[in-house]
Amino acid sequence: MSFGEILLFGLLKFAAIVLGFVMVLATLLTLLERKQSAYMQNRVGPNRAYLFGKKFPLSAFIGQLLADAVKVFVKEDFDPPRANKWIHRIAPALPFFAALMVWMVIPFGPGAPPGVEGSEPFQIADLDVGILWVLAISSLSVYGAALGAWASNSGFSLLGGLRTAAQMISYEVTIGLNLVGVFMIFGSLQLNEIVWGQGELLWGWLPKWGIVVQPLGFVLFMVAAVAEVKRAPFDLPEDESVLAAGYVTEFSAMRFALFALGEFVGIIVMSALAACLFLGGWQIPWVETPLLADGTVDYGWLTVLQVLTMLVKTTFMVFLFQQIRWTFPRFRYDQLMKLGWVYMLPLSIANLAITALVMFLLR
Repeated sequence: MSFGEILLFGLLKFAAIVLGFVMVLATLLTLLERKQSAYMQNRVGPNRAYLFGKKFPLSAFIGQLLADAVKVFVKEDFDPPRANKWIHRIAPALPFFAALMVWMVIPFGPGAPPGVEGSEPFQIADLDVGILWVLAISSLSVYGAALGAWASNSGFSLLGGLRTAAQMISYEVTIGLNLVGVFMIFGSLQLNEIVWGQGELLWGWLPKWGIVVQPLGFVLFMVAAVAEVKRAPFDLPEDESVLAAGYVTEFSAMRFALFALGEFVGIIVMSALAACLFLGGWQIPWVETPLLADGTVDYGWLTVLQVLTMLVKTTFMVFLFQQIRWTFPRFRYDQLMKLGWVYMLPLSIANLAITALVMFLLR
């Protein structure tokens, strides 16, 4: 394939994955979060935006999404007095852009097996650095929140921005350390190869998923991921009881919507990452991926099921994030930082040491 064809194919894959799945799910989450919270609190939730009357209940669901979109577009946008206008306008796009770029390396279906040259139809780019790309790009969202808070020229925003930077950097350390155990076991940084490795069976019957070989790593990763995307019970950067709305206090209309949408996309990113690293990705338990004579994948009806499997696992993890959101009460900020540095960091290091010892004994 020529460079132009590769670029065009990459753009088509980006559109299919990001626009066809990620953005659709992120948009739905703006409503599903309110409905799920209402269900858990024995309320009804939003149900008044009927398009075709009460005889068509589904029209209220669609109507609410349209009403939210119209409200965002027509709501007044403004620059706070004495704010740095250009940074204030650009900052909301940074976390949103970073969250979208992470999807470059996440595989939604089987690519070429390890050691075999072949195409990657379900992955935008199979980079050698793999998961390091995810960690590097996702960390850029810190700049959006911190710069937006500083540019707002507001005390509430500034404190929220400082909390954001400290919280995200603290829990990125835990996320990185718990991913190292996965790298050690599967011997690769490429997500495609890690997913292929999880297709093996332990003792002939147990799928070699990340959650099986790294159970403590999975729990620590999930806790750190919730803190990384600033979700309750770790939503201290936007603690309304203390900081009004934290770093988003001075944002409205589409700027506020970009911050919110970036947060939802971040949830889907962490869910897809958890699915790939700990839940076997597109692998279906006890089902082998058919290969051709040259070692490449024989794409067929099973491939469709594998892609659907990845989508289901990602959606399940999104639901789990939402369930955590409405289950636990908010931590105090000192408790949040103590949990990260005093408990989770030593546990992550201990998990790495135990993983290294077991691998040494079993080699």
